Amino acid sequence: MIEINARQGTDEWLLERAKYHTASEAPIMMGVSKKATRADLLRLKVTGDEQEHSRWVKEVLFERGHEVEALARPIAEKIVGEELYPVTATDDDGYLLASFDGITMLEDVIWECKQWNEAKATQVRDGDCPEEDYWQVVQQLSVSGAERCLYMVSDGTEDRTVYCWVEPNANDIEHVRACWQQFDKDLAEWKPAEPTKHVDGDTPEDLPVLRVQVTGSVTASNLDEYRERALAIFRGINTDLQTDQDFATAETTVKWCKGVEQKIEQAKEATLAQTADIDQVMRTLDELREECRKTRLGLEKSVKSEKEQRRSEIAHAARQQLQSHIDEINAGLGKVQLPEIPCDIAGAMKGKKTIDSLRAAADQAVADAKIEASRIGQKMQSGLAVIREEAAGYEGLFRDAQSLVQKDAEDLRAVIRDRIREQQEAEAERERQRKEREERLAAEAERAASQAQYSSKQPDPAVTDSAPSVGGEVTTGGAQTPVDGGKRIKLGEINARIAPLSITADGLAQIGFPPSGTEKNAKLYRECDFPAIVEAIIGRLHVAMNERRAA
Repeated sequence: MIEINARQGTDEWLLERAKYHTASEAPIMMGVSKKATRADLLRLKVTGDEQEHSRWVKEVLFERGHEVEALARPIAEKIVGEELYPVTATDDDGYLLASFDGITMLEDVIWECKQWNEAKATQVRDGDCPEEDYWQVVQQLSVSGAERCLYMVSDGTEDRTVYCWVEPNANDIEHVRACWQQFDKDLAEWKPAEPTKHVDGDTPEDLPVLRVQVTGSVTASNLDEYRERALAIFRGINTDLQTDQDFATAETTVKWCKGVEQKIEQAKEATLAQTADIDQVMRTLDELREECRKTRLGLEKSVKSEKEQRRSEIAHAARQQLQSHIDEINAGLGKVQLPEIPCDIAGAMKGKKTIDSLRAAADQAVADAKIEASRIGQKMQSGLAVIREEAAGYEGLFRDAQSLVQKDAEDLRAVIRDRIREQQEAEAERERQRKEREERLAAEAERAASQAQYSSKQPDPAVTDSAPSVGGEVTTGGAQTPVDGGKRIKLGEINARIAPLSITADGLAQIGFPPSGTEKNAKLYRECDFPAIVEAIIGRLHVAMNERRAA
């Protein structure tokens, strides 16, 4: 907080205020003030000179409550438990300004005092700060960095003093700053317009008093003069309605026409009461009354249709203004786009009668929607930055970025990390499965090679029976094979020799040693094959060991 050395209410203080966006202007900027409209504030910021700005601050914003504040200060200090000093200061950025009715020496508590108002007092008794003053308090808390604000409504007496505490809300502080930033953008584009003012309609020229006297025949009448004057006035009435003045005049003329119709009818009745059949008088009076009636009905229709046309034009221009703002934000977002931004322009304009009030209501609705669009756009930009930062190399996992970027930053980071972790785990599992397949295929190939090696050592019976023996062995294709001496052993004897291991007849057949005969139910094998059987079993055990190591 940067304190400004200027006493509140002085010309110097007024000049300093004019350089900043002040806390007392915040409710007006937010569109909740009963003192002025957002359009008034924009106009003043653009066109108001120092003199007008000073008058506006004193009459519109700066309530005449110094005496009340002086009386209420001891009450407030009693509640706070410390002295309170009036201070004017800006925030550290020099962007926003606030004038404090009171602030403690440690700047941890501020005080805002409003003159007694029963409606406000009722809200405060319920523990609520009135909306008209809430955004002023929010800006004061933002500028001061205080821990809380004592909001008070008082007439300077304890009997009519009520208060509540307002604590900082980070979202509201951020929101009021965003609203001021949007106000600055609107200020740069603002086209000054005439301020709203009450418009009285102009009545057409007065008609002469219509006089008709008859005594069986017309004895005296200014009917012809009246007719010419009336028709000229009727036909000169403006029906091309453009401005508030035009509409007000048209509505006043409608009332005037009704009065003329009544007077003509009264003149007709008075004439009929004097005598009987005076056809020309009656036709003239009927003509004038009908002409006046048509003029009135036409004006009523024009007023209604033209007002609807102006209302539609204002609403359409407002929607286009909002859409341009949204398009600009979307262009900066790129692959994601803003969600639908609600803006009830028609609802805001409902009940407004003048062109200026319709335009002001539409502008306020658009300003609120722009602020919300900017807030969401900034949040989405931050979300995109988080994705770029946290998800580098994994962008394909976030095709739903449209919804993700609207999450709070920490929630978004958690989603990103969870997805990347799941993706990495899935990739690791696929790699493990790939290696497992490769190792299994290698083991199967090794096993097949080993099987082929041991199978190749087995004698070919046809060769064994016919090949000549050399030193008790038969030579076949360069490999030595055992000579069958005719001795046979049973399967049980083989298992007894290799105990505690054992093997079945099917197992022997699979490693290349089918039975050579049977004896009753016993399978018989050649005695000379026993060494090869043992070697084949050992080889199979080696294969099993290799598979285990690979796993």
